[in-house]
Amino acid sequence: MRNKLTTALISLLFLVSCSPRDFLSRRLATDLIASSETFNAPQHFVLRTGVVSNKDYVSPEYLVLQHHGWISATTAACPTGLVPPPCWDVLLTPSGVDTVHSLVSADDATKPSIAIPVAKRELVAVTGISKQSNSADVEFTWKWNPLNEIGAALYSGDVHYKSTVGFRQFDNGWRLVQSAAHSGQSIDDALKDGDPIP
Repeated sequence: MRNKLTTALISLLFLVSCSPRDFLSRRLATDLIASSETFNAPQHFVLRTGVVSNKDYVSPEYLVLQHHGWISATTAACPTGLVPPPCWDVLLTPSGVDTVHSLVSADDATKPSIAIPVAKRELVAVTGISKQSNSADVEFTWKWNPLNEIGAALYSGDVHYKSTVGFRQFDNGWRLVQSAAHSGQSIDDALKDGDPIP
């Protein structure tokens, strides 16, 4: 009886001395990814008005804005260094002015390049953890949540992306890899390399 009580007390002390961050579970990985500053940074779309190259004007984003009637353009002479011709003089339509002005400050709305916050990431699930010694690769799925009309036009909330990020175990528990200096991919690289899931 005495041995059982001693074993139980030692086990209890061992469990108390361990931090929840000592074991890389899916729940811990979810919490660390979802609370990451990089993961929570909003996605911005930079809308350039004035003279832009043909490459920019026929990009998928600008075509979406044209389709919604938020921008219009006329052909313009290309300034030196702006290629390929033709160039376009892009203007916000009245509908575009109303939409953009509701999303950015009045000062920002008058600039030729307007950074519009359009979407935030949402973590869907941690789908796998591969550990090796004091490092791990965590695979997860995520999607975009549009923040406004322009975000809804540019980013579908139905498309899920798969990414893999590196984790590293330190003396005080597991942490996300913030830079690629060590083994494992950083959260920033993982989000940039996210693959759409069919």
